[in-house]
Amino acid sequence: MDVTSNVRKMSLKETNSKVQINPKFSDKENEVPKGFNAPHVEQKQQQQQQEKSGQKRTWTLDDFDIGKPLGRGKFGSVYLAREKKSKFIVALKVLFKDNIKESNNEHQVRREIEIQSHLRHPNILRMFGYFHDDSRVYLILEYAPKGALYKHLLQMPNKRFPEHQAANYIYQLADALKYCHVKKVIHRDIKPENLLLGSKGEIKIADFGWSVHAPSSRRSTLCGTLDYLSPEMVKGHTHNEKVDLWSVGVLCYEFLVGNPPFEAKTYDETYSRITKVKYTFPDHVPEGARDLIRKLLVVNPNDRLELDGIMAHPWIEGHIIVNND
Repeated sequence: MDVTSNVRKMSLKETNSKVQINPKFSDKENEVPKGFNAPHVEQKQQQQQQEKSGQKRTWTLDDFDIGKPLGRGKFGSVYLAREKKSKFIVALKVLFKDNIKESNNEHQVRREIEIQSHLRHPNILRMFGYFHDDSRVYLILEYAPKGALYKHLLQMPNKRFPEHQAANYIYQLADALKYCHVKKVIHRDIKPENLLLGSKGEIKIADFGWSVHAPSSRRSTLCGTLDYLSPEMVKGHTHNEKVDLWSVGVLCYEFLVGNPPFEAKTYDETYSRITKVKYTFPDHVPEGARDLIRKLLVVNPNDRLELDGIMAHPWIEGHIIVNND
């Protein structure tokens, strides 16, 4: 199915309107109900049934009860929502077209939808589908009950995770990125703010706004957040999926220390530290974790430890808890 063609039909008219909040409802854990199939999602069985019947399911805002706000972003807000027929709980990301158009980011929103709607992994937030009206674009997303990982990090003693927790998060993230890279998807913006936690405390990569489907494996666009960018990106060189390996190293450091390794007071100083790979470890960081981080924060992308190597690293294996559910 050509998702791109569907996304590009969206008109970007500038109008103002508000999402109406309905009475409160439970946000308890729920399973994906049978028949909860969103439009524009790659599902062969559904497509075959639709072709036979000549019908196609299209979502509208009237299909959902809208609950409490879950967060706010550059182009709009995310709300807790419930599909009326199945009572299935989702997160509804509401983007205002005028904001998207003013920022000249139509292509970024299209790309986010095109990529995320086709990904299926337990550590990637699922996009069930999307729809739009004259003023807004609505993304129907999996609801992650435990919220933003960054919030949990800030609430921890000394704003850092214990070893076992950090190791398990890194393992899950590496597994999800391995899946993405097999699909030729580079995320390019891995950071705590873009990670959510599911009902069992598992990682969910949640924001694919800067991701790209790159079969050619070489890109040159500067994107993402400076603290997590690799040397080749900050220098404006071409890059490939190995930029995500660097970001995993930065994230592992932040999980254990409480701040990114190259954080500085100014943009220029941070840039300099990244290009020179200039950072230090506090005394409490264990040698096993240091070894993993050192193997990821390497200037030459080809010398970075691969995702399989991350998952099999002794420090990771010494703490990993495998969920067989």
